[in-house]
Amino acid sequence: MKKIKVFISSVQSEFAEERQILSDYLTSDALLGRFFEPFLFENLPAVNQSIFRTYLTEVEHCDVYIGLFGKEYGYEDKEGISPTEREFDHACLYHKVRLIFISRHDSKERNPKELNLIQKAEQVIVRKAFSSVFELKSSVYASLIHYLEEKEYIRTLPFDATLNRKATMDDLDVQKIENFVKLANQRRDFPLSIESSPDAILTHLNLLQENRITNAAILLFGKQPQRFFITSEVKCAHFHGRDITKPIPSYQVYKGDVFQLVDQAVDFVLSKIDVETGTRDKSNAVEVKYEIPRGVVTEAIVNAIAHRDYTSNASVQVMLFKDRLEVWNPGYLPYGLTPAKLRKPHNSIPANPMLAEPMYLAGYIERMGTGTGDIIRLSKEAGLPKEPEFVQEEFFRTIIWRKEKNEPTGQVDNPTSNPTSNPTSISEEMEFIGKVLLVVNGEVKRSEIQEALGLKDRENFADNYLNPSLQKGYIEMIYPENPKHRHQRYRLTKKGLELLSQLNKER
Repeated sequence: MKKIKVFISSVQSEFAEERQILSDYLTSDALLGRFFEPFLFENLPAVNQSIFRTYLTEVEHCDVYIGLFGKEYGYEDKEGISPTEREFDHACLYHKVRLIFISRHDSKERNPKELNLIQKAEQVIVRKAFSSVFELKSSVYASLIHYLEEKEYIRTLPFDATLNRKATMDDLDVQKIENFVKLANQRRDFPLSIESSPDAILTHLNLLQENRITNAAILLFGKQPQRFFITSEVKCAHFHGRDITKPIPSYQVYKGDVFQLVDQAVDFVLSKIDVETGTRDKSNAVEVKYEIPRGVVTEAIVNAIAHRDYTSNASVQVMLFKDRLEVWNPGYLPYGLTPAKLRKPHNSIPANPMLAEPMYLAGYIERMGTGTGDIIRLSKEAGLPKEPEFVQEEFFRTIIWRKEKNEPTGQVDNPTSNPTSNPTSISEEMEFIGKVLLVVNGEVKRSEIQEALGLKDRENFADNYLNPSLQKGYIEMIYPENPKHRHQRYRLTKKGLELLSQLNKER
């Protein structure tokens, strides 16, 4: 099949990096790479003709014109016209498909001629705004998929961009959408506010078309995502040895939207690994340091949930062993990426871009293409015994190696219920209580304890940490007669102080 030529235009100096990223993305994406052939003027070999004639000829030969308009107008010819405007006019003259993406800047920041060009484009086509290269990639992806569908090159959209036949707006949780906007406003300067309608927010995220929602919208904001996608869950297991054995000492299956899945799975791992506390002279809630950095655990789990194959009958699996953490993802690396390349700087090629962009905007994905690099770096900084491993077999696996401890003579892998023994042998419940005691100093808020422990899931924190500590008398409320008092705080009891003293001696 002859490939569809895409001409990527812009002011060369202003969007040089973004243009190259788009070109690489179109070339390497498993779906888009089958259909599109991008053109960048910088990649053109030396030719015996004028630059002006060359890029206009390429516009004539292209099928799709992508224009990136920003603040600068760029070089002007003797008539005072920039190459970008010449290209756009030529694309209009030859009736090319024109996709225009405009950076989010105030009109006062733009060159007056660039502003006029933008206004000219707005008169003839619908354009999209972007504030980051991540958002730009997502919008370009959605536009090109729509192009392929309209031209009937494809009849089935990628999973995350597919409009769900059964779901409606009533299946989405408006409160979840508002919570997302609050996070995205704080972390990524998301341009819409919580006063915006759910329709406007979803449309901006390319998750709503003609009053129909995409699969990604359900996974992100659904009231019950597993009602539509039964395997979109995370299975977590903790084994005291080095192998998968039954019975499994601790096993949980988590359901919910993708943000809840990440929070619950990360909290599960953190609840099972060792933690060290810092000094108590800076704040009431003491800083904690987990044996595997929280950032490593989070990156591995986020990558699995964001990039998994949602058409698979398998689920993401998180398994903690005595010597390692393994995160299994039912999916394959995109074409052109290998486990070896993941260890070096590489472009981000999300398997589910409609899902990945909101996770980026909410702060769950930090930067493009840096997740595996961050896992390696943070593991080294924490002094873990071996570098993380990335393995592509039937599943994609991320393996994080733990520091193994020398067990006392006669010690077995399975812990006992003796609360006075060392931290590797106390019961699971007492482990949770011990972690609470280590971070409580004076009178502290519930949120301060949860934040100090690095836990995100409120229900998990209450069920496994706070409530058992209260019920067994290790901490107490300062307003026990009114548990929901707006000034409620928690403090150690005499029993809690005694256990804390014992724990500190054993550290």
